[in-house]
Amino acid sequence: MTAPTLRALLAAAFCLALAAACGKKEEAAPAKSPAAETKVETKPTGSLNLYNWNNYIAPETIARFEKEFNAKIVQTYFSDNEEMLAKLAAGATGYDIIVPTSNALEVLIKKGDLQLLDPGKLPNLKNMKPEFMNTEFDPGNKYSVPYAYSTTVIGFNDKRMKAAGLEPRGFEALFDPKVACKVKGHITVLDSPDEVFSAAFIFLGIDPNTTSNDDYKRAAETIKKAKPCWAAFNSSSYIKEMSTGNIWLALGYSVDFFQANQDAAAAKQDFKVVSVIPSQGAVLSVDNMVVHKSAPNPALAHAFINFMMEGQNAAELSNLIGSGNANAEAMQFIKPEVKANVSVFPDFETMKKLRQLRLLPAEQRRERGQLWTEIKVR
Repeated sequence: MTAPTLRALLAAAFCLALAAACGKKEEAAPAKSPAAETKVETKPTGSLNLYNWNNYIAPETIARFEKEFNAKIVQTYFSDNEEMLAKLAAGATGYDIIVPTSNALEVLIKKGDLQLLDPGKLPNLKNMKPEFMNTEFDPGNKYSVPYAYSTTVIGFNDKRMKAAGLEPRGFEALFDPKVACKVKGHITVLDSPDEVFSAAFIFLGIDPNTTSNDDYKRAAETIKKAKPCWAAFNSSSYIKEMSTGNIWLALGYSVDFFQANQDAAAAKQDFKVVSVIPSQGAVLSVDNMVVHKSAPNPALAHAFINFMMEGQNAAELSNLIGSGNANAEAMQFIKPEVKANVSVFPDFETMKKLRQLRLLPAEQRRERGQLWTEIKVR
């Protein structure tokens, strides 16, 4: 083959290859569908206005929430439900989260003061104990999630009671003069008609949510007969009085007796402050997280509620003040000495004896108020 012929053949082959390459279509990359794109949700942030009971959230919980959400919790406080309800009724606004007790929750729902919760933003609802959910106060938990609870119980100085030959296990220790007057002058009861009447009702075997005037008169007579054995009506300083040994027996809150016992131990007292759920039963007070209708930051409010339903976060309040906990996931993080307190974590059978208080009708509250005034001035 001659050189020109070889060059011609090579040139032809090159042209054929080039034509083939030029004629081949380049495959396009598959287009991204909108559904295939990963949606990144940003965490809510900003300020959270929390209207709460005093000393009712652990400092480390606040710090963790603020860090995780780059947020700031601004707290204001109320001392009882009546104060909180009165403030809202007077027009107070701007709260994201409020923590009312169940009977006050009932009022807020009826008045239309709360926002509906979005369950889709609360995946940690799965952590809650079912016995604290779907109550008569808020069926279906449309507006609320349980935060913490306490019981209204008997607390006593173990050393003084032993010396007096008493082992308080029921409300007769407070309402039967033959028993109570054995430690006359060393007993206090809460300065609260709700709590004292309810305790008297339970002692008498009457439903504490009764609306019968005859039941109230019977309870009032029981209270009047026992009153001479008591030192005072006291809701403010009885923790200190118990921890120093001035008061030996009291009607009070489980969380307060927990604190009194801790204070007595810190002061190296030679006694313990013991609390027991009376054998007849007791009042259960459940506090709940709700979002107010005027909430400036409802997205952050939902994030807070969900955050507080994480086990560790929920447990920190119980460890701080000895409160009961409606969160099943939290139990593994609660200190053994707190879990061992049967006034806070009673067994199933005792739990069935606990009653939450409903809101009394206005007329009944007025009549009870008159009886309470007679009791106090007598």
